[in-house]
Amino acid sequence: MDIQQNIAPSRASSGARSGPGSGGVLHVNVRHTSHFTVVGNHLAQHQELSLVAIGLAVHIQSLPDGAKIGIKFLVERFPESEYRIAEALRELETKGYLKRTRERLASGRVITRSTSYNQPCVVASDPPPTPAPAPAPAPAPAPAPAAAPVAAAAPAAAPAPVEAVPPASTPTPTPAPVPVPRPQEPTPDLHRRASAILLGLRREAPVLVLSQNDIRSLTPAVAAWLERDAAPASITRALTTDLPVPLKYPAKLLAHRLNALLPAPVPAAYVPPPPVPLQNCDACDRAFRAPEPGRCGECLAELSVTA
Repeated sequence: MDIQQNIAPSRASSGARSGPGSGGVLHVNVRHTSHFTVVGNHLAQHQELSLVAIGLAVHIQSLPDGAKIGIKFLVERFPESEYRIAEALRELETKGYLKRTRERLASGRVITRSTSYNQPCVVASDPPPTPAPAPAPAPAPAPAPAAAPVAAAAPAAAPAPVEAVPPASTPTPTPAPVPVPRPQEPTPDLHRRASAILLGLRREAPVLVLSQNDIRSLTPAVAAWLERDAAPASITRALTTDLPVPLKYPAKLLAHRLNALLPAPVPAAYVPPPPVPLQNCDACDRAFRAPEPGRCGECLAELSVTA
């Protein structure tokens, strides 16, 4: 920390002198004694990284171990959008300044571990591949027994050359499409509301920009959620929370979540049976409940006794 760092070239690349009349930058440097971070010129003057990526790399290198650098935390900290921060993180990964790996804990939860490098060669230099062991030499053939002398030996015919047959290429299996749920009673209004939810996902997560074919194929699944009394806000939250970075196939991810997180169907409302109507007894004219007109229970009892 006490070694003076060369933070800028002493002469411009064009060879012009730097001074008050040259129009170039002038440095007024104050020595830092605490709360500072050493950053290499290979990062600060990188020719291929964007300014957002360079600034984000400097910010990450200044943080202590254990600090959170997820996209949500960075969006709350800086004015850049979620899309620009995600792109900057991908730039740093490509150039070797950042490495992110996903790990599954014993509880089943998946977390992302991030490692920051102040020298990109630490990540970019991969270990040399291990050479394959040389094949063992074939054993020498045993000498053939001496043949008896013959009067005249005819020259042996040369064996026909055997053409090497290339191994048959194994076709790459095509992944099966992710099944999506469908509503029991589809209606035009249900599909209209479902497609509106899908079109609005880009406002919550800019990476979820869907094509017309994606909207058409995912609309029945969202309609199935609406049919099961899922609120539009809860559907949007389920489809935009904890998105992987980078997200290569947005439509496939949404189809998986719509199928795996489908809410349970709402139980049908209980409808009580209709009440038994009132009838007037044909004998005593008293009211009693029965599905059809006739005599009440007492009159039927008296009739059976007299019979």
